[in-house]
Order: sequence, then structure tokens, then C-alpha cells
Amino acid sequence: SCCHMVAIPAWGCGDEAEVRRGTRPRLDVLHAWDPGAMNEEDVKRQIQQMVMFIRQEAEEKASEIRVSAEEDFNIEKLQMVEAEKQRIRKEYERKESQVEVQKMIEKSMQRNEARLKVLEARQKLVQRALKEVEKKLKELVEGPKYKTILKQLIAQGAHRIGTKECVIRCRQVDRDVVKGLLEEAREEYKRVFGDEEAPVFTVEEKFYLPPPPVKDDFEGSFCLGGVVLVSKDGKVSCSNTLDERLEVAAEMFLPKVRKALFF
Repeated sequence: SCCHMVAIPAWGCGDEAEVRRGTRPRLDVLHAWDPGAMNEEDVKRQIQQMVMFIRQEAEEKASEIRVSAEEDFNIEKLQMVEAEKQRIRKEYERKESQVEVQKMIEKSMQRNEARLKVLEARQKLVQRALKEVEKKLKELVEGPKYKTILKQLIAQGAHRIGTKECVIRCRQVDRDVVKGLLEEAREEYKRVFGDEEAPVFTVEEKFYLPPPPVKDDFEGSFCLGGVVLVSKDGKVSCSNTLDERLEVAAEMFLPKVRKALFF
């Protein structure tokens, strides 16, 4: 009869120890297949040992793979969780920063709005005060002192121009009054400015200054009074109207007015 030899890979030292303890079957070499030397039971037992060995090896390998895969999974899961935490933390910090910036912007806008309202209220009070002054000037122009004021305004304007001949522009309602004050204006010029020769005055009768205000709201184009003096060649002029004088006085005394009104 023919005999067969089946070779099994050699085991390590640990495998030998397990064989000695009886926990692992001895499978390094199968003796020659000899029906006369091994009965059916021996054959079954030998095959069963081989099956147990292969199964145990497979289970151990599967366990190793399972443990390694679980460790890799846990590491990757921790990394993903930490990365997500970092992303959420950064997103929260970004949104928190945006909220703070928005709060600062809103607070600044509220402060600016309040400041503008205060400035607007102050400006209204100043304008109201100027309107009161305009009313007083309107009353003054309608009174007997206006002729004296006109005479002084003509003399001052002529001195600023410094020419021998001056053309006087006035409101149309003041034309006759101004014509009657020309000689008095020359005398006023001599009295105030000494030995200087007084200029010759003529009244412009083609172009006039705007008319007086019709109502007390002082809206539209108007002139409270006064004169504008122009050199004969038209190159030099001096506005000496009450409106101009009021504007200059307002610029000069506006800080004091504001201080008196608001402090």
C-alpha cells in the first residue's frame, strides 16, 4: 500500500509549551499514513486536532484584528471629537467677537445720535436767539435812531474803501433817507477820521439791496438795513449792512452765547 507524508510548519517555543500542557495539539509532523498503524479513531482524533488548531489560530488572529481595529477606531474617534471641539470653540469665539464688535458699533451709533440731537437742539436755541436779535434790529430800523445808524455805516464803509468817490447801494425803501444823509455822512467822516478829505457820495438807483423782511419768520431773501459801498470803478466794495454786522457779531460772540445758554 502507498503511504503519504503531510508536513506542518514548525511551531515556536510557546507552541511547544502549550502542547506539553495539553492545550494545543501536536501537529508539527504527521507520521506516514499507515492504515495498519492508525485505526479509524486515531485518524478522526488527528483530524479533530488539526481542525481545533486551525480554528484557534483563526480566532486568535480575528481577535487581534478586532482589538487593533477597535484601538484605531477609538483613536480616530478621539481625534475627530477633538477637531470638532476646536472648530466649535473657534466658531463660538468668532461669533462672540462679532457680537462684541456689533455692540460697540451700536453703542457708538447711539452716542453719535445722542450727540447730534444735543447739537441740533443747541443750534435751534442759537438760531432762536439770532431770530430774536433780528426782530430787535427790525424794530430799531423802524425807529428814529435808524438815520443815525445809517450815517455812521456810510462813513465807516467809505473809510474802509479809501477812495475819493463812493457809490452807495441801499434798500429801495431807504433811498430817500440815504439821499438826505449824504452831507451828514461827510461830516461824520471828517469828525471820526480827522483831517482826511471826505469822499463824494452818490446813491445807486438801478440796483438795490433786498427788501426788508415781510414777516417775523425772516424767511426768504431780505435785508434788515444798512448799506453797501462800492468804489466808482466797481473794483472795491464794503458790505456794511445790518445783516453783515449781525453775522460778524454772531461769529465773534457765538462761543459766549453758547456758554451762556448751555453751561
